[in-house]
Amino acid sequence: MISPSICLNWELVYKMEFNHTSVLLNECIEGLNIKPDGIYMDGTLGGAGHSSKIASLLNENGLLIGIDQDLEAIKVASERLEKFGKKIKIFHNNYVNYKEALADIYINAVDGILLDLGVSSYQLDNEERGFSYRYDAPLDMRMNQDNPLTAKAIVNTYSESELFRVIRDYGEDKFAKNIAKHIVRYRSGKEIETTFELNEIIKAAIPAKMRKDGGHPSKRTFQAIRIECNKELDVLKDSIDSMIDSLNPGGRLCIITFHSLEDRIVKNIFRTAANPCTCPPSFPVCVCGKKSKGKVITNKPILPSEEELLNNSRSKSAKLRIFEKI
Repeated sequence: MISPSICLNWELVYKMEFNHTSVLLNECIEGLNIKPDGIYMDGTLGGAGHSSKIASLLNENGLLIGIDQDLEAIKVASERLEKFGKKIKIFHNNYVNYKEALADIYINAVDGILLDLGVSSYQLDNEERGFSYRYDAPLDMRMNQDNPLTAKAIVNTYSESELFRVIRDYGEDKFAKNIAKHIVRYRSGKEIETTFELNEIIKAAIPAKMRKDGGHPSKRTFQAIRIECNKELDVLKDSIDSMIDSLNPGGRLCIITFHSLEDRIVKNIFRTAANPCTCPPSFPVCVCGKKSKGKVITNKPILPSEEELLNNSRSKSAKLRIFEKI
């Protein structure tokens, strides 16, 4: 565990900015249905925007547990949450390992969990991290910089068929096969090192008339490589059921997604958790023995308001889904 007092001694905290406008903030707070003396977990702490609001609603008996795999986020969030004192516990980890954090402070269940998925504004805007196709930087894309797998390693060592799979499945790009082919052809003469190098390779793989529409030609491929680098979808799939099990009765799991792949996973797992019965519809009674874990609060995802869309363009693709445990 990393405590705020330790983080505040790190000089880097004072030299950096971690600007991030919390998406669907009010909707998340309402969705969590916060009890002043409850225990809540923010599995994607980031700049602590959501966590600050949650903590402000807790009394001296309440607790907020913050988890993030990005050490720079931990440093800044620790400073911003210091004023809440003992109501805050912060851990440097991936949210898939949240049970390690709970065990460290002898907690078995919580009253609410929030996940704000995807890459943060800070990570996108920090040129050195290599997340964005808009800046020329070394290919990195790691959310956890202890992760040995980088975007550079993916584009230079994955086979053509592996690259095709990643770009097709995680980027949903119809030119995935040609992009993979161009990457392999280019790296046969020179290692791919920077985001702008990769941009040019992708651009060459997409017909000029098709590049006029649909935004930046690298958008889908960069998303795909980032997801593969951080195993984002695997982590999500491995976490949701367990997190529902870790809720107290009446506790809620709120998840914000930013693309269809994430949203589909959340939607399907929530639906199965609410109605796990595998009996044929013709059966008069359930005989499979599978019991519901709770109910889906959001039959349709909650979307940003028009006002939020005007004030924060990065909220455009956000969707919030909420599950409540029985």
